[in-house]
This record gives sequence, structure tokens and C-alpha cells, in this order.
Amino acid sequence: MEFFQRAHGQPSQLGILPGAFNPVTVAHLALARAALGMVDEIVLVLPRVLPHKEYSGASFEERLEILRAAAAGHTRFSIAASQGGLFQEIARECRQAYGPEPRLWFLCGRDAAERIAGWDYGAPDAFPRMLREFGLLVAARGGEYLPAGRCAGAILRLELGDAYEHVSATEVRRRILHREPWKHLVPETARALAQTVYAR
Repeated sequence: MEFFQRAHGQPSQLGILPGAFNPVTVAHLALARAALGMVDEIVLVLPRVLPHKEYSGASFEERLEILRAAAAGHTRFSIAASQGGLFQEIARECRQAYGPEPRLWFLCGRDAAERIAGWDYGAPDAFPRMLREFGLLVAARGGEYLPAGRCAGAILRLELGDAYEHVSATEVRRRILHREPWKHLVPETARALAQTVYAR
């Protein structure tokens, strides 16, 4: 794991927000800020290799530059690049970087939590075993996520509200393509860079 911004101190509870950040949106930052009530530090992770898609449009370097601009001034945010893109891979890299002490929590929306829980890992107990390595902080997105009983202690609800239901990187790109208003969906400190990269 390579860090481009590192919060001071050693967290006992570490929030991890991985993403393609194509581009970073106000919803990403709202999710991270909401989790600060439950964790000591948030690390925004941009994988060098995306697990289910290729880099297209904005390059890794461009996305990283926009992400750094968006997180500027947030002293409890770290920014890092991981080699792997799956949660298990990122968790192992965080363990190497932060040591064995912090409790790891991945931040995600309901839709992502359902994909992670329902993924075919090749073994029926793979997901519960993963939850012994890390937990999930899940924000409602198009509905609440209700985990199975045996997983409930490792999957907690993250209060975000419904103001960000319509916000996604896909929607930002669509609006830019169709020359519709989009800047309100991107953090203010990152808008100029996003304009340069995505509206070219």
C-alpha cells in the first residue's frame, strides 16, 4: 500500500473506503464523514488494478489527483493506492501498513454490501470468514441492508440520510457528456480538476 496522504496517529478503529473514484463525488465524502463518528481514521483507497473493470476515461494518476484535491484539509483522511482491488486484498495491505491492532471497517452502500455478501467465493463459509478479518459499515442506498443473523455483529448501519441517493460517479459522467449541471455532485475543491479531466 502506497500512501499519498496519511493521517497522524495510530487508529484503533480504521475505516476503509475503496473505490474507482471515477470521479470522487460528494456522496463518497459524505460516507467517509459519516463514518468518523465510529472510526478514528478513514483511508480512501484507489486500487491500481480494479477487480471487475478496466481503467477507462480518467487514468489512475488523474483519479488520484482529483481524490487528493477532494480530501485536502481533512486531517483524519488518508489516501492510498492498493495493489489489489478485492476487500480481502485491501484488508491484508491495510494490516501490513497499520499492524495487527486496528479493527478494520469497510464503508459501503447497501448495493455494494449485497454484492459482497452474495458473491460466489467458491466456499459457502467464505463471507463469514472474511467478516472475522473486517466488518462493514453500510449506508442505506435504495433501501436498508439487513444482514443474516450470524453476520449481524460485523455489519453495522451507517447513518447517512437519503440526500445522496441520486449521486454516483456514473451520473456525474453522464451529466458531463450531455452538458447538464454536474458540479454540485463533486466536492468543491475537486471541481476544477474534474472539469479538466472529464469535460475535455
